[in-house]
Amino acid sequence: MGWFRRGNRGEQEPPDPRTPWPEQPVPDDPEAAAAEFWRTWSELLPEISSALGEGEPQRAESLLVDVVARVHPDLQFALDRGQRAIYALVVSGQEDPALRPYTDAWKAAAPPDDAIWEYHDSVPPVPDPTGVAVNLAGVRIDLADVRVVAQVDEAEQVVDVAVHHPALGELTEAARTTMTFLPLDATLGERLAAERLRRVETAVAEPANAIGLLEFRELVRGLGCDAGEGR
Repeated sequence: MGWFRRGNRGEQEPPDPRTPWPEQPVPDDPEAAAAEFWRTWSELLPEISSALGEGEPQRAESLLVDVVARVHPDLQFALDRGQRAIYALVVSGQEDPALRPYTDAWKAAAPPDDAIWEYHDSVPPVPDPTGVAVNLAGVRIDLADVRVVAQVDEAEQVVDVAVHHPALGELTEAARTTMTFLPLDATLGERLAAERLRRVETAVAEPANAIGLLEFRELVRGLGCDAGEGR
């Protein structure tokens, strides 16, 4: 999944770094901004579908950069394979509370999911993260080999975690950070991870009492009566 926002325009030439990016106004009315997005989406949909069908996702993404920015300039979006539909459009505020009114309005105004498109206002969990493999810094990493130590704070209904994979020792510090958070987001989804995870650490050596990602998902989903994303 590639994330895009205003200022990230795929293969287009970047602006002169001495020139500030034009400031994008923030709409006063999230509902009106959302309604305008979906009107424009309906107009662009034939061209977006054509680009995706022809294997040109960057062309489809370029059509949406400014359209999403007009909902709020800090939102990010991705076009990806759907879980139930063929394609998924994800518009995310990265769990920033200031952006939640805009993603809430965007989702509330969205058309119903169908066989072609589904719509998400946060990154959804992967149905089975243990079937996912990623290549990071030239290293193949199977998420099935990820192990997590989870310490539950029952009073706060949150979890402190340490994430281990046998390949972490081969990665740079930046790549280790990516591989610490990526399995958690893939397993829980963006919203549930933000709600229920407190401290997150990297464990280069496998700690005792570690569990796999699917067991970890069930543990976190079992917290509280409102487990949010992924329920």
